[in-house]
Amino acid sequence: MDHSRAPVLEALQEFRRRGDIAYGPPGHKQGRGVDPRVAEIVGMDVFRSDVLSLNGLDDRRQSQGVLSQAQELMADAVGAEQAFFSTCGSSLSVKAAMLAVAGPGEKLLLSRNAHKTVMAAVVVNGVEPIWVHPKFDVERHIAHPPEPDDVRRRLREHPDAKGMLLITPTDWGTCADIRGVARVCHEYDVPLIVDEAWGAVFPFHPELPPWGMDAEADLVVTSVHKMGGAVEQSSVFHLQYDRVSPEVLKQREDLLGTTSASSLVYASLDGWRRQMAEHGHDLVAGALRRAERVRRAAAELPGLRPMGQEVVDEGLAASYDPMKIVIDVRGLGISGMQATEWLRTHRHIDLGGSDTCRVSASITCADDDETEKVLVDGLRALVEAADSMERRPPVRLPAPSTLELEQAMLPRDAFFAEADHVPADRAAGRIAAEMISPYPPGVPVIAPGEVITDEVLDYLRSGVEHGVLIPDAADPSMRSLRVVRR
Repeated sequence: MDHSRAPVLEALQEFRRRGDIAYGPPGHKQGRGVDPRVAEIVGMDVFRSDVLSLNGLDDRRQSQGVLSQAQELMADAVGAEQAFFSTCGSSLSVKAAMLAVAGPGEKLLLSRNAHKTVMAAVVVNGVEPIWVHPKFDVERHIAHPPEPDDVRRRLREHPDAKGMLLITPTDWGTCADIRGVARVCHEYDVPLIVDEAWGAVFPFHPELPPWGMDAEADLVVTSVHKMGGAVEQSSVFHLQYDRVSPEVLKQREDLLGTTSASSLVYASLDGWRRQMAEHGHDLVAGALRRAERVRRAAAELPGLRPMGQEVVDEGLAASYDPMKIVIDVRGLGISGMQATEWLRTHRHIDLGGSDTCRVSASITCADDDETEKVLVDGLRALVEAADSMERRPPVRLPAPSTLELEQAMLPRDAFFAEADHVPADRAAGRIAAEMISPYPPGVPVIAPGEVITDEVLDYLRSGVEHGVLIPDAADPSMRSLRVVRR
């Protein structure tokens, strides 16, 4: 296919050349009605490019197939049979993918280290989750993806499960054996969905972890905005084989998605695909070299411990994303949250993630010598300043086994059940009616329907005292919890 083409961008360019005046949405009419104070900050071109897809870029009565052409080019670029764009982010795409495989009351295998998005989908879709617990790394206090044998065990126990959702890479860059999990699923003739939100660039360089389509997954969801050059909410479904019907997938996405899709998202997805098809290998190669320099520089600083190939060599993960710089900061006597706050306040550096133990920074094709230097200099300054930082109350990290809570009710039933708010010291033994997800990374520690324990409460309450944010809890202070009424 001709990857020099960018059908959405070309249609947008033609729309602007014609100078059409629209008498339908969006009401700002390509910026004519925008407050100049807004345009001064975000730019007038944002509004000039905000066009209704139908009767604008692509007339519904005389369709030029602009979007379908762009999607065909995307599929060809990444080795998928079909690709579909989504303008609602992978949070919605994952929900639609799950609903395309399992409906209300049906079973679906899920990695328990999933983002709260997956838990929300369980509640919305009404599926019965069959949790596949991750491999827990006690030394680093981090959850790596489950392994093929874990999936096989759960499929043996639940042969009526409709499929599996695997999250890889994790927020910390460690990756699953996708091919191994896919072959286990296919032995049972069920599809593998991969939430590969962080892996949009994986098809474009052989030194990156295996790409889901190459590793025999049936359906892969990517968030191009996370590591690629598209605007926020840019998501793509990638599909192959016949275990997931493209017709059903489109219907489920249409059920949940917006009817006012953003041309800005479509255009940036189209342009990113063209860029990567033409120059992706060289761009990624440059980013990989840059990331390795940053990792080496961090390793030379006292108190910092960057994660790398050793997690693979130790058998904890199948691979890791080298463009994700994950650094354990506990050697400085501070938490990842403290490190992140200090770097933002004193060096104007916004890191990608943090928790009680570590911080993370993504190196992408957009980085250059300046951003590399800023990050390394910031880490050096952090090390020098660590001794002067106030010591906060420690977070009481639980043993891995205590994080595997009993599922006493279906998440949907518990979430919509009659509920009470009880003091935290009386919540142990009760069934949660809410999600409680320390953020970042946003993985629920307690899910609706799970039985609350003293150990998990101690972990969460000590986290709040330290400064952990829990934005989705009814009471973010964790003084009380929302539980199913007895």
